[in-house]
Amino acid sequence: MGTSAANKENFKGSRIEPWKQKELYFLVTYAFVFYVIIIRRSLQLSHDYGKQLFGLRPGWLIPRQLNDVTDAQWRNLRGNIPVLTVVFGIFTLLANLMRAFFNLKVGGMSIIWLLFSLTYLSYLHGACIIFVLSIATVNFLLVKIFAQKKYFPLVIWSYNSFFLVCNRIYEGYSFSIFGQQWAFLDNFRGTFRWHICFNFVVLRMISFGFDYHWRDQDSHFDMEKHCKRCHICKSGKSCYQALQESRPQNDKFAYTTYLCYLLYAPLYIAGPILSFKAFASQLEVTQNTHSVKNVALYGFRWLFSLLLMELMTHLFYYNSFANSGLWKHMSPMDIFIIGYGVLNFMWLKFLLIWRFFRFWSLINGIGAPENMPKCINNCHSLEDFWKNWHASFNKWLVRYIYIPLGGSQKKLLNVWVVFTFVAIWHDLEWKLLSWAWLTCLFFIPELALKSAANAFQAESSFGEFIFREINAVAGAITITSLMVANLVGFVIGPKGINWLLDSFLSKEGLPVLGAMFITFYVGTKLMFHIEEAKKRSC
Repeated sequence: MGTSAANKENFKGSRIEPWKQKELYFLVTYAFVFYVIIIRRSLQLSHDYGKQLFGLRPGWLIPRQLNDVTDAQWRNLRGNIPVLTVVFGIFTLLANLMRAFFNLKVGGMSIIWLLFSLTYLSYLHGACIIFVLSIATVNFLLVKIFAQKKYFPLVIWSYNSFFLVCNRIYEGYSFSIFGQQWAFLDNFRGTFRWHICFNFVVLRMISFGFDYHWRDQDSHFDMEKHCKRCHICKSGKSCYQALQESRPQNDKFAYTTYLCYLLYAPLYIAGPILSFKAFASQLEVTQNTHSVKNVALYGFRWLFSLLLMELMTHLFYYNSFANSGLWKHMSPMDIFIIGYGVLNFMWLKFLLIWRFFRFWSLINGIGAPENMPKCINNCHSLEDFWKNWHASFNKWLVRYIYIPLGGSQKKLLNVWVVFTFVAIWHDLEWKLLSWAWLTCLFFIPELALKSAANAFQAESSFGEFIFREINAVAGAITITSLMVANLVGFVIGPKGINWLLDSFLSKEGLPVLGAMFITFYVGTKLMFHIEEAKKRSC
């Protein structure tokens, strides 16, 4: 009887309420019409302004169609995919053969991958590899000398912050500053600016330092309790968090393992980021979370995403509009379409970049966190968005900055520190600091609303309905704020804020702003339905 009643209750919980079903039909219809309008207008804009835009090159996917390769990051990766594939393919084959033939563990694999990575970096950075190794070596010595001191965090943060800033100011330094006898090395600086990649190395140096500093401390992590809740660990595998909280032996903190972690070829250029302990654990025993079949499917999905990107850049010239400045002379509706298109392009671009390198890392037995676990169009809160955009960096920030500063107990203060660091880490530009501080400002009302929502208890169906509507409105405001912050930070800069406001607060712009808000409201409610569907399927 008890089981039957429970099953009946579960069946009820799995059914969608009639009014929600009708609402869902309306929301899906609205979304369909919205995207038809967006796509149709985007095609028209690209066709009408194609001859006035720069950065367009002859396409290959669609006959007589140009391809928008204005974005430098995407253009560089796209052009180097064949070479990188061959290089990583050779490294992968050799590394796996040596691991299998010689039964190598941490020490052996760290040396193998260090040799491969040094070869890789020699091509990328040429003589500038000296800068990378010198800064990394001093960091290693500082960690070993000061790890047991109370002021260790100050030492490690000061050292790494110093080089994070100086590398940018001096554009990677010139060998001539050390004497004219070294000036000839400036002719051998490789093909890729070392100080750009070094931002990721800084994160890894800090991770190594604190993982070593915390190695004998109680982490307050209950592995037994975690294994009961984690579906991955329940199955006998090891999830990322379990690997990160493992207690590696002191020999895993060796110099060769440290350098291997810093320079590991598949993740060197763009990540994803993983902690030192998680990396070292997988050098010992390769990742078992993803089967060969899953990794292969991951690769095929990446190829499909690549095809989608090619289709997008052949049909819609969003980046070229943004870079040319033409969109500043367009109607508010067109400005919204281009801005929305640019943000979606950015999401897909980073997804392709990060998943490409993560794929090669997975093949080699090192599992890193997925950087884009959720679509950009399926996030209705700032917190949710930043947990799912560059997610591995988010995990790093939480572990090494947010929690040490007090975590959720000082959330309002901590977000300012975290986002300021994120801005400086990306680059020394005012527009990035503007983006960071705008995001922090938008966080304040969201945190206040969340606090109020947690205290609110709906006592009737009508109360739940009102609460849901308020959340949908809040979601629409959040999405609008995210669009503004990201456009300011990565496209128009702080000087463009006034232009953006003037465009949408004008007589012509207000109806567009209203329609945009309604669309985001509808989108938020669709996200609610997706979340509820996931809960029902569990």
